[in-house]
Amino acid sequence: MSTQQTTKAPRSSSIFLSRMQNYWYRQGFVKYIFMLLILGFIFRIITIHALDAGVISLQEKGNKQAAYTVQSKARRGNILDRNNQVLASNLILKKVNLDPTQVQSAFIPKLSQALRMPETELRQAIEKKLAKKAGRKYLLIKKNLRLTDPILDNLKKLKQQKIKICKTKSIKNKLSLFDKALQFIKLNTQQRGHHNPKICQKETIKGVALQSDSQRYYPKSASLAPLLGRINRNRQGVFGIEGEFEPVLAGKNGKTQLNFDQTSVGSYFNPVVINKLKHGQNIVLTIDANVQFYTYEAIKQAVEKHQADSGSAIVLAPNGEILAMVNYPADDPNNKRTYDAQHYRNRVLSDKLEPGSTMKPFTLLLALDKNKITAADNEYIDTSKPIGHIKPDSKYKQMNTRKILQKSHNLGTVNIVERLSKEDLYNTWHKLGFGQPLGLMPSIENSGSLKYFNTWSLADKHALSFGHGPMEANLAQLARSYLVFANAGNLPSLKLIKNTSINETTTRVFSQRSTAKIAQLLDSVVSDEGSGYRAQIKGYNIAGKTGTAEMVVDGVYNKDGAKRTFFVGFVPTQKPKYIMAVRLDYPKKCYTAWDATLKSKCQGSNSAAMAFKDAMKPILATDESI
Repeated sequence: MSTQQTTKAPRSSSIFLSRMQNYWYRQGFVKYIFMLLILGFIFRIITIHALDAGVISLQEKGNKQAAYTVQSKARRGNILDRNNQVLASNLILKKVNLDPTQVQSAFIPKLSQALRMPETELRQAIEKKLAKKAGRKYLLIKKNLRLTDPILDNLKKLKQQKIKICKTKSIKNKLSLFDKALQFIKLNTQQRGHHNPKICQKETIKGVALQSDSQRYYPKSASLAPLLGRINRNRQGVFGIEGEFEPVLAGKNGKTQLNFDQTSVGSYFNPVVINKLKHGQNIVLTIDANVQFYTYEAIKQAVEKHQADSGSAIVLAPNGEILAMVNYPADDPNNKRTYDAQHYRNRVLSDKLEPGSTMKPFTLLLALDKNKITAADNEYIDTSKPIGHIKPDSKYKQMNTRKILQKSHNLGTVNIVERLSKEDLYNTWHKLGFGQPLGLMPSIENSGSLKYFNTWSLADKHALSFGHGPMEANLAQLARSYLVFANAGNLPSLKLIKNTSINETTTRVFSQRSTAKIAQLLDSVVSDEGSGYRAQIKGYNIAGKTGTAEMVVDGVYNKDGAKRTFFVGFVPTQKPKYIMAVRLDYPKKCYTAWDATLKSKCQGSNSAAMAFKDAMKPILATDESI
């Protein structure tokens, strides 16, 4: 028994030594393999560092991937009037964005109160957004909030509040060390269980973000809308000044690339400007906001009172600067829910028309300059015989030039134009700017027309003398022609943009003597005996001329009462400071001066002349220089 035991002991000892020796061999082998892997990894790092990837190294490629681009938005320029009153600017606003996946349900009642909206409406908006797959984390709940809006203060207070919020949390059950060992040797395949404790803690609201925004704002609302235009949803100018001067007002967005630079000192990224940021420039108009407002209110009132389709007016300074350019109807550009393209139509520049009897003073001016008449009160024109299709009336057989203008007499004017040549008429009308662009807003401007004199018939020549026939003009051209009375027979260019020297040319059209004489006669038109008697303003000397023209409908003159009525006037008569042209399209209700309930045919005298008075009266009342 003892012999067997002694023989077994050496055998077990040799087995143990053999196993130990194999263990050290295996351990050494693993160490060698590990060292080889380390050496291979180091070699690979060195080769990758210098490896070319196309034309650039991977290091450079990595640097490029580390670079990113930053965009800077250009600020749109303001539009100002001549006195630096703001007519269009960028209003700084705020908007509220929600992340419906983050907003806690317990906060919704408080959030609805802060946002001043019904709780059910807020919950529906959140649930609808959560039901979507894409964009569910972005819900614009409020926009166009001014910095003084109480909603912003409400949200600020709400973000400081904490309320107790309880959540059920799923937690895996912990395993003992023994169970983990059994799972490791795969003797226990049972999965860990879960328990769902309710965890309550105080939290602040999540998922509510206030973001900066801006909106184009027009302080003068509808009164300047057809002139200024508006911007669209892409913040690009459409219509009016906003559209015409879009490149100037918009500026250019900036773009900067930030590149990783290992060699830079003091900065991690090296900025490279791709596009330089250029903010939009301000535009200063010659418009006087106060004159614009008074004129707009008068035209609006006239259109509504006379039930006209539309109305327009333009007010000029003697040097050609435009003080007001009014069109009605017009929309408030601040109200994005209402839009009618016709309400942004600048009829002063875009509509060509026959100006009617407002052209008669120029026929008399030319005749006086050519010594065909003397315009003296004792010089009489025979109006007893027909000329062409112009027939005499039973009232007047002999008329002087004062009476011809006072009564706006067609036959008397035609008698005078018979003494003038077609060429002289054409040259004078051309010098007055008819048929030529004004260069104010080329994209919308209609230059009208003036046919060459060798194409005129005798009837054309007669019609031209009282504003019809071979000519059409826009209202701005008509108003500009009356600047000769403020410049001793000279005609300056019109100007809409301040601080520019474009088109500052002056043309001699009539002599100073003739212009002063006809201006005096036009003073009598705005008197109790003249057709412009309803343009009188107590305490002021006003000169002007009425006009009425049948509207052309479908290529023919409308004989059913569709007319345009005009009045062009200037004040004071000597050294005028304001020149205004008024136009009403198809006024349907006009009344006599002696009975406000007694209807009368709509003429320039009982519609446009009244609008002139209503506009000019407050303008003069606030001008202490007159």
